[in-house]
Amino acid sequence: MKAVELIATATFGLESIVAQELRNLGYDDLTVDNGKVIFTANLMAICRTNIWLRTADRVKLKVGEFKAATFDELFDQTRALPWGDWLPADARFPVEGKSVKSTLYSVPDCQAIVKKAVVESLKERYHRDWFPEDGPLYKIEVALFKDIATLTIDTTGPGLHKRGYRTLIGEAPLKETVAAALVILSHWDHDTPLIDPFCGSGTIPIEAALLGLNIAPGLNRAFVSEDWPNIPKEQWQQARQEARELVQWDQKLYIIGTDIDPQILKVARRNVEEAGVGQYIHFQAKPVSALSSKRKYGKIICNPPYGERIGERNEVAKLYREMGRVSQKLDTWSFYILTSHPHFERLFGRPADKRRKLYNGNIQVQLYQYFGPRPHKRQEDNQHGT
Repeated sequence: MKAVELIATATFGLESIVAQELRNLGYDDLTVDNGKVIFTANLMAICRTNIWLRTADRVKLKVGEFKAATFDELFDQTRALPWGDWLPADARFPVEGKSVKSTLYSVPDCQAIVKKAVVESLKERYHRDWFPEDGPLYKIEVALFKDIATLTIDTTGPGLHKRGYRTLIGEAPLKETVAAALVILSHWDHDTPLIDPFCGSGTIPIEAALLGLNIAPGLNRAFVSEDWPNIPKEQWQQARQEARELVQWDQKLYIIGTDIDPQILKVARRNVEEAGVGQYIHFQAKPVSALSSKRKYGKIICNPPYGERIGERNEVAKLYREMGRVSQKLDTWSFYILTSHPHFERLFGRPADKRRKLYNGNIQVQLYQYFGPRPHKRQEDNQHGT
């Protein structure tokens, strides 16, 4: 089967997690770079990675890469690429662009030149002078970095964080891909209790349930490359059937989401039903100060308010102190807390065992990790209640 070079893009800080996801799928020929993981695979990988990747933003097909310091170089080398191998005669192929630290800094000009070069390439392939662009979508991107041009085609469509379950969202939603990353970074497994005391619209609990049940996050959504004649429909059917057979519906999960706002919990309950995991997650309306559990061991994973607005700072400081007191009560639990607050550790009451820099949208945040002791006996976790 034809080998292709693919790029899984990622939020800064999540590249190594995306790389491990790709290795778990059997794609070992990869290179990790800032904001992306480049890997070589077969056509089937376009189907499988779009369906399975939890923490990547999208999957792009790499058409070519070359040095271009002039518009002539950009045009000539773009034209020389095998566009006809991918784009049918009726393809829609809008061009987007970006330029960082490059001589060719005008993005609109670069986009126009790439568009013209692709048209010229297709004229040679199809022996025609006009293209209707009324068929399947092949969104092309020209990315220039230090005079190196990378030409890609997006295989995903709406970003991979669009799982399809979040029809209703809260005021400050956490991206699904970042929520999945928090669960993965915590090394949570389906045997371990998990509580999100600031669950909002339920994203962290839902992503944990999808992971715990081994449900592919893209199983029930569509991707733009499904309309491409280059990829046989049978491959998409096979990839989805493979994913369905790997779901572990019989797992017993202990996942709880709490929030002080009963209205947002209505949204969360709607979202878990849309995700198909309603029976595996329990929601409760309660403040973080009331958090407790009869379980000896577990993990708290949350994305509390950051206090970015001036009027919220005192309230958030109080909240973090309450979280610190809760951690003293649940002293055998592990805590994974995502926030941009510069004084979180002081307010929480102790330094984190480990910190990791991430991004929530455009906000630089830290994942503060507090490790509880390893469970001595699994049967201690067989109790119920919170």
